[in-house]
Amino acid sequence: YFTWHWIFLINVPIGLAGIWLATRYLPETEATETPPLDFPGFVLSGLTASGIVFGLSVVSLPALPPIAGFITVAVGLVSGVLYLLHARRARNPLLALKLFRNQVFRSSVLGGSLFRIGIGAVPFLLPLMFQIGFGLTPFQSGMITFVSAIGAIGMKFVTALLFRLAGFRRVLILGSLVAAASIAIYGLFTPETPYALMLAILLVGGFIRSMFFTGVNALSYAEISAADTSKATPIVAVFQQLSIALGVALAGGILEVSTSIHGGPLTLGDFHIAFFIVAAVSAIASLTFMRLAPDAGSAVSGHGKLTTPKTLEAVGTAGK
Repeated sequence: YFTWHWIFLINVPIGLAGIWLATRYLPETEATETPPLDFPGFVLSGLTASGIVFGLSVVSLPALPPIAGFITVAVGLVSGVLYLLHARRARNPLLALKLFRNQVFRSSVLGGSLFRIGIGAVPFLLPLMFQIGFGLTPFQSGMITFVSAIGAIGMKFVTALLFRLAGFRRVLILGSLVAAASIAIYGLFTPETPYALMLAILLVGGFIRSMFFTGVNALSYAEISAADTSKATPIVAVFQQLSIALGVALAGGILEVSTSIHGGPLTLGDFHIAFFIVAAVSAIASLTFMRLAPDAGSAVSGHGKLTTPKTLEAVGTAGK
């Protein structure tokens, strides 16, 4: 109904609205001394992330010869090793990996990344399944998948209360398992599945994902000092974007392998297999949260305390 350019242009007014809201409602903070840019770290970390993601994408969806993908992945891995060596010596490394010594930060970043790999595959797989497997138009597919966004918005009204009552550990473990189960259920959809049932499942999936993202983002900063917050932010942002990109690459790779096995075009069964695999990846995230203490992040959630919690929503909504 519109040209493909609007996929990107629609974000312009949303971005402008975000800038206006931020300048109007976010509190002023005192400026601090900015350390010099870690240029070697910037180059090495950039090569690591782009090399691995691009290389895996080439391997999974061979628009280029697969050898190009393997070489690019190798460059990314070598760059990653070089960055680890550089970060040990640098005074102000771009990504302060020492923060991973904190159990809560480590669990939230790594667990959240595993979860996002599975979730990152869903926006890629669902529309394709509806269009290729079900024969729906892009508009019809979008009208079905859009309901998960409604669920995500609706969950915001109860998220803070839920974490205060049950705590981060319990909610994130259960949330990752329920979300993974909802992804696996997508792999059971067929053209005969009632649309009302699919919409209900997608709505619940949106609820759970929103709750999880809010919680895991808030937990990332729960035990980080104010002085280290600026160091934690780029790590959280990099892992968020990298894991989502890896999810798309994983989904594409599963479909490519599946079609190469049966030697034909994509079928509905190929999508079902992909959903089951990415659901398993998201479920593994629950293992990282099992290592958390029951009161982890209680200063933010207010779990087990009579005092009002700190800004869970304000922290948790960043960077989804």
